[in-house]
Amino acid sequence: MSVSLSAASHLLCSSTRVSLSPAVTSSSSSPVVALSSSTSPHSLGSVASSSLFPHSSFVLQKKHPINGTSTRMISPKCAASDAAQLISAKEDIKVLLRTKFCHPILVRLGWHDAGTYNKNIEEWPLRGGANGSLRFEAELKHAANAGLLNALKLIQPLKDKYPNISYADLFQLASATAIEEAGGPDIPMKYGRVDVVAPEQCPEEGRLPDAGPPSPADHLRDVFYRMGLDDKEIVALSGAHTLGRARPDRSGWGKPETKYTKTGPGEAGGQSWTVKWLKFDNSYFKDIKEKRDDDLLVLPTDAALFEDPSFKNYAEKYAEDVAAFFKDYAEAHAKLSNLGAKFDPPEGIVIENVPEKFVAAKYSTGKKELSDSMKKKIRAEYEAIGGSPDKPLPTNYFLNIIIAIGVLVLLSTLFGGNNNSDFSGF
Repeated sequence: MSVSLSAASHLLCSSTRVSLSPAVTSSSSSPVVALSSSTSPHSLGSVASSSLFPHSSFVLQKKHPINGTSTRMISPKCAASDAAQLISAKEDIKVLLRTKFCHPILVRLGWHDAGTYNKNIEEWPLRGGANGSLRFEAELKHAANAGLLNALKLIQPLKDKYPNISYADLFQLASATAIEEAGGPDIPMKYGRVDVVAPEQCPEEGRLPDAGPPSPADHLRDVFYRMGLDDKEIVALSGAHTLGRARPDRSGWGKPETKYTKTGPGEAGGQSWTVKWLKFDNSYFKDIKEKRDDDLLVLPTDAALFEDPSFKNYAEKYAEDVAAFFKDYAEAHAKLSNLGAKFDPPEGIVIENVPEKFVAAKYSTGKKELSDSMKKKIRAEYEAIGGSPDKPLPTNYFLNIIIAIGVLVLLSTLFGGNNNSDFSGF
């Protein structure tokens, strides 16, 4: 629900939707710093509650209810996270995904922070859930979180750059953005999650699912029903295994290498659930149903989706209908990301990035409309030389840009494709 804004600053605390133009978002220019050996043994970063962050000002943009024109106003921040910083951080996360191929591990980071929720416990933070507790060593050491230290190392520089975003929000922002950037559905997210402040507030071990329990279907229900999720949501969320790989040295599952993982991207190795394990689609369900290939991973909890009668109804549907899968997945992911969270403001913050009009990027040398990613690249090149977004690109300059981008992509593929660090597995 959108709330119109007046000059009275107290109304900001009750606003649920904030729309910001990229031109007015805040972005720190300070260098980002990775985790170091000096990090506290109890925490991977600041333990300050997000409610203790100093109030700051940011620019809000509203549309006139009649003529659609925009006005700006400066108002104080009244939330656990700063909306402007959330929008800027999302763009940085996209860059991180495109350079580190870390979609799967960022999805897992958000899930494992939220997945400790117990609906039978009312008190926060004892109930667990999306509260940023996964940043503490006490919880990172849980067996189900093996390998997630790598995710924290990726996220911490963004937390340093955007201090007015809670860890809980940053984990969920990264998770949802990873799904969207991998070709998945847009997740209807809200933000404003409050962080826990000490490792003593971490949940006990054993709340996350096991990949190979004696009774896989019963185990999945025990874990996810405790979170308040149903059979449809269990199957839909399982579909996220279309991304990533399992490694024996992390989870104890999977082959050391397959024909689909021997060349990366990133560090080679592991066993994937799907052939294109950085693309979000319904291949997971189709491949399990067709028993396509011994080189593709099928855990006992994966196989249960086509063995249990209730689960099978949804798994069969998703194998045939990618649109139905995307719809149900987006709803289930959003629900999971909110589990156990304490929001400030209570109704949360919905961020909307409103792009500026860019006519020039719609021109192309052929008959096909350009992709959104290509438009962004052209726009950046065009504005770098002082071009106006509202003027068409000269054809000859357009061609020069395309050639330049093509060369950069080729060079990046040849020299930047093999990273020493691997963030694409489970």
